[in-house]
Amino acid sequence: MAEITTLGMFLIGLCICIIGNIQVLYALIFGLLCFTGYSIQQGNSLRETLDMLWEGIENIKTILIVFILIGFLTAVWRAGGTIPFILYYAINMIHPKIFILCTFLLCCIMSFLTGTSFGTASTMGVICMMLSNSAGLNPLVTGGAVLSGIYFGDRCSPMSSSAQLVCTLTQTDIYENIKGMMKISIVPLLFTCIFYAFASGGSGLNVVDISQAELFPKSFNLHWITVIPAAVILLLAVLHIDVKYAMGVSILICCVICVTVQGLTVSKLIYCLIFGYHAVNNPQLAKLLNGGGLISMLRVGAIVMISSSYSGIFSHTRLLNGVKHLIQRIAQYITPFGGVSVTSIFASGVSCNQTLAVILTAQMGNELYNDQNEFAMVLENTAIIIAPLIPWSIAGAVPIATIGATSGCLIYAVYLYALPIWNFTIELLHTRSKSIIKDNMIK
Repeated sequence: MAEITTLGMFLIGLCICIIGNIQVLYALIFGLLCFTGYSIQQGNSLRETLDMLWEGIENIKTILIVFILIGFLTAVWRAGGTIPFILYYAINMIHPKIFILCTFLLCCIMSFLTGTSFGTASTMGVICMMLSNSAGLNPLVTGGAVLSGIYFGDRCSPMSSSAQLVCTLTQTDIYENIKGMMKISIVPLLFTCIFYAFASGGSGLNVVDISQAELFPKSFNLHWITVIPAAVILLLAVLHIDVKYAMGVSILICCVICVTVQGLTVSKLIYCLIFGYHAVNNPQLAKLLNGGGLISMLRVGAIVMISSSYSGIFSHTRLLNGVKHLIQRIAQYITPFGGVSVTSIFASGVSCNQTLAVILTAQMGNELYNDQNEFAMVLENTAIIIAPLIPWSIAGAVPIATIGATSGCLIYAVYLYALPIWNFTIELLHTRSKSIIKDNMIK
């Protein structure tokens, strides 16, 4: 009864935040109090409970370092001209006849290079939506292509905070995970490309207005040297260098470019690293590029810390035992992948954000798989991708609002559907074939 009451109070807190449009961080703090009270009520001392909470935080200390580096990197890539360089030359490659497909692929590339779905939505996504609106294309289809593209990289970029979180929770290697993710996403990716190629419909547009792209050469020196920080990241990823060192090298190189090529003073560079890039006296450029910096990662860092602290209590108490038992029973009928999928839908719906959804899904579904590498792939193909499909989750609501679309574009976010459906189908067929072989052997 205590377990049901505690989880019920937490869910009520989350619902109040959703209905009242209150930051989910407050609901997480309320949950922390609920779970702490439950642990003490179960006979654990306050010191033992605090040790449990700290154990959960200790498990993700590496990702907190990565968050700091991501904040620095996203700021200097803006200020140093790396992101403007990529945007400028990528937009000029758009082919009007296959505009929707180009939108998807450009968002895929941008999100993979930067590792951020929100950052890609606010840059490449905004520009593609502006071009789509000026051309009179269906904003729902374009919005769906943007949403699909930004989560391609969010799922499998070495700089992605969500990919790093999955690695931390499953104690797996980021580069091995990326290799596996690329392999199992080939068919869904091809299907998505075909869908968006047909959705473009050879619209007959001869010209796409790319005047927005001219903001970048006017405000930055787009010398080829500005793309080196991105190239370094890719090179070091291929060499399987620890992502923290890869990002560190990229940041240092870009800092030098900021000072020598873009003419930033050291004091402005330090300000940018902490508070992010801000375009001065240029509201159009500010709308596209403002952001990044250490401060931008504080909120997500707090969410991850609080959410991760739960895991210590979950591991040392019986709080989730009933839920885990239910998930195991469901998995017997619809395969372990199906069980984790259902769990991630529930977790995404109640948590309203991708981070907590991943942590809850990992906690509740970790007993369904013995192989942690396999479980990491399952998390990437369920919780990471499903969270943005929940209309009230910030994982989807924020990018949609950023590009000026409506939640109706979720219908056209084909990649987000194709990936879990394809993997569920593969596991279902594999499970049934094993069952048939087993039955034949018994006969």
